[in-house]
Amino acid sequence: MAKTSSIEKNNRRKKLVKQYSAKRAKLKALSKDQKAPLEERFAAQLKLAALPRNSSPGRVRNRCEVSGRARGYYRKLRMSRIALRELGNFGQVPGMVKSSW
Repeated sequence: MAKTSSIEKNNRRKKLVKQYSAKRAKLKALSKDQKAPLEERFAAQLKLAALPRNSSPGRVRNRCEVSGRARGYYRKLRMSRIALRELGNFGQVPGMVKSSW
């Protein structure tokens, strides 16, 4: 199990990303618009830089839904390899059969 503080920090980041997503998208589109005046584009870039760093989607870490583990994460299953193995051993993953010889 991952540290509770790490999991909570990541949850706070997810919340900030959701909160600022519309504003961030608007400013990003304005700063990339080639038809807009250079001063407006530069001002949009400065406003974008003034937003909280944790509101950037790149700062959110993919974590296992079961254990909170950050590494060995399968996106499709939204869990780590270790949690998947444990659930598979108990037969709780549909269609997954543990091989044995």
